[in-house]
Amino acid sequence: MAKKQDQGARTTLEEVNESLTSAAQRIEDNKKYINWALIAIAVLALLAGGYLHLRNSGIEDAKKEIGDADIELLQGQEDEALKAYEKVAAEYGNKPGERAHLNAAIILYQKGEYEKAAKHLEDFTPDSKLIGPASRSLLGDCYVNLKKYDKAMAAYEKAISMSGDNEMYTPAFMLKKATVLHEQKKYAEEAAIYQTIKDKYPVFGQQSGFNVDKYLERANALAGK
Repeated sequence: MAKKQDQGARTTLEEVNESLTSAAQRIEDNKKYINWALIAIAVLALLAGGYLHLRNSGIEDAKKEIGDADIELLQGQEDEALKAYEKVAAEYGNKPGERAHLNAAIILYQKGEYEKAAKHLEDFTPDSKLIGPASRSLLGDCYVNLKKYDKAMAAYEKAISMSGDNEMYTPAFMLKKATVLHEQKKYAEEAAIYQTIKDKYPVFGQQSGFNVDKYLERANALAGK
């Protein structure tokens, strides 16, 4: 299990950022800071916590099926796990069904099947302070790849709203919103986001190494300021 987790932590940031459309690719230094790691952490927590719960919670069909899917995923059998998650998501509307939607979406995103991933995420209820905003951020990533920028913006705004004033997650979601605004040539709005990050979340720039001033200056210049 440790080997599987290490591999995921090592590759997810690179894989996700390489697959983003030009909206994200135009920001050279942004690869380290688009926080796909949040989704990876959330899913590992779900898998570990969910499986332990399953072992102690009886024999309900939904819980058993999603437990089997978790085991297949942890064993590296992604295609089999995806089929199982999609089956649970289609057949059950309870908490196991919700988690099945999320896990199916993550696998589909990694496969580049953004439309299907987005559908699962739309059917997922984001009610957790950690997983909820991360799921909306991933939904935004799906729509960026599909070049549906208005929907991406709405998803990122939801992620920002749900994450409150978290000093690392909130500005990471704001950066994603800024990349979309840059693609839409809304430079003044893009600059406003960087200014907010600089003023309200100085720890983010310091800890991540993201050069807020560099992109603020660029956005202001493009906005004619």
